[in-house]
Amino acid sequence: MAPHAMSPGERQNGNGVANGHNDYMGPPPTVHTEADRPNILYIMADQMSAPILKMHDPESVVKTPNIDALAANGVVFDSAYCNSPLCAPSRFSLVSGQLPSRVGGYDNASHLRSDVPTYAHFLRNEGYETTLAGKMHFIGPDQLHGFENRLTPDIYPGDFGWAVNWDKPDERQEWFHNMSSVLQAGPCARSNQLDFDEEVMYKSTQYLYDYVRQGPGRRPFAMTVSLTHPHDPYAITDDLYDLYEDTEIPLPKVNIKQSQQDPHSERLLKCIDLWGNPIPEEAIKRARRAYYGACTYVDNQIGRLLKTLKDCRLDKNTIIIFSGDHGDMLGERGLWYKMNWFEMSARVPMIIHYPKLFAPRRVKESVSTMDLPPTMLELIGGKLGKHLKLDARSLYPALFGEKLQDEVFGEYMGEGTISPLMMIRTENWKYVISLPDPPQLYDLEADPLELRNVAASEDPKYKAASERFARKAAAKWNLQAIHDMVLDSQRERQTCWSALNKGKFTSWDYQPPAGDYGKYIRSFMPLDDLELRARYPPVDAYGRVKMVAQPHGQAGACGE
Repeated sequence: MAPHAMSPGERQNGNGVANGHNDYMGPPPTVHTEADRPNILYIMADQMSAPILKMHDPESVVKTPNIDALAANGVVFDSAYCNSPLCAPSRFSLVSGQLPSRVGGYDNASHLRSDVPTYAHFLRNEGYETTLAGKMHFIGPDQLHGFENRLTPDIYPGDFGWAVNWDKPDERQEWFHNMSSVLQAGPCARSNQLDFDEEVMYKSTQYLYDYVRQGPGRRPFAMTVSLTHPHDPYAITDDLYDLYEDTEIPLPKVNIKQSQQDPHSERLLKCIDLWGNPIPEEAIKRARRAYYGACTYVDNQIGRLLKTLKDCRLDKNTIIIFSGDHGDMLGERGLWYKMNWFEMSARVPMIIHYPKLFAPRRVKESVSTMDLPPTMLELIGGKLGKHLKLDARSLYPALFGEKLQDEVFGEYMGEGTISPLMMIRTENWKYVISLPDPPQLYDLEADPLELRNVAASEDPKYKAASERFARKAAAKWNLQAIHDMVLDSQRERQTCWSALNKGKFTSWDYQPPAGDYGKYIRSFMPLDDLELRARYPPVDAYGRVKMVAQPHGQAGACGE
């Protein structure tokens, strides 16, 4: 769909069908001059589950004041989902606007082809400087995928080492999740995750400072800041752990006996080495408390980024987008981590904030993170090439109150599966289907905790819905063909990985180029000139504050 090609009342939905809402009172098509095109700051949290956040549950004990403020002043998507509940496949869909089976996003060792356009390509084509700081879990020799700048390494490997093996479905791999993250949960002074996110934050804020110090004329930026918190292991600094000292940490609401688990959940319990190994209640509370502290950690970093935008006079003309990549079960239903389609695993936070253009509101229809690329493009007045066939649709109309088609498709083929596990979410329904397992159908309006699978119910209402979804799934997916495609990919990657580990190993893991030679005081640069150039807001030779003409922002002086 070419953004803005239709009148507001005739705008197309994701399937190219006119919505026909003639009462839509949104603005005319967005038109920006080169001087005022908005910047984009996209912040992503890893494994942050939407249902536990205060913006979705007023009774939540999780402390996230900065996220709450963004929600209060932005557009909140109350029913946002990932398109695959695992890091790499979810992100491949998110950056490309295409479902995992379309781009080969099967597991955490699948590579994203260099010819798959991403939102970084879309925005770069529109004249934006595209920058990535943090985790994106790209696999393969292309570690940029349209990003002009990448400021940090990734926290996870960029190779084929974590490929799933359906030829040996009962074999636990060394890199699978196990329960050590829960059993060892609690406070820490330092962790691998903290090291990573603090590098991400330093490089991100430094990028913003360097951006404004270059003065007018620089292209607008589209920066992605992708944090690894609150992803397990469930360890966080003492101060954030202590923040929940007097908080009653709730235990999981739903407990299901292992003998009553559905087949996929049973496989997951064995995958994470939890089958027959009960977790003490005290460890569950420690893990959840550390996870809450990690959510607050993410919130603190969001506050830091917002303050930096304000200090740099960029806050008035920067679109802020916040989302997760997938959730975390946190012990609900006896499950941990993700890898399934239950709400805690699949539902993510998503906010779009730009008060300059649209007012705060809540969007009730189900949407997905895959919808973000065309939304970003439409927000800045860009146009999607007609030759590009995305599975996504733009959420732009919803920012002004227009209703969206209420439908999300999801695909999961990672660890814990033996065949593709597909999901359809629409209206009050969630439908899950896989070749080896009985289908699952949940009426989320009547059964928000997903306690009753009504796929085989004889109730006429549920029987009709089950038959309707079975037809819809059959029309959407050829499950056997996708199964065979995934299995072929697994075997090919395992063959390559075996060979690449023999002899000299060449890593695909990204290492940012060193470019700091002239960053600080050096004898080949006049000292006074360097100090003046590095100071922000700028002053003249007598210390008088200059008016600041920001790129794509508003002029101002120090103290404004």
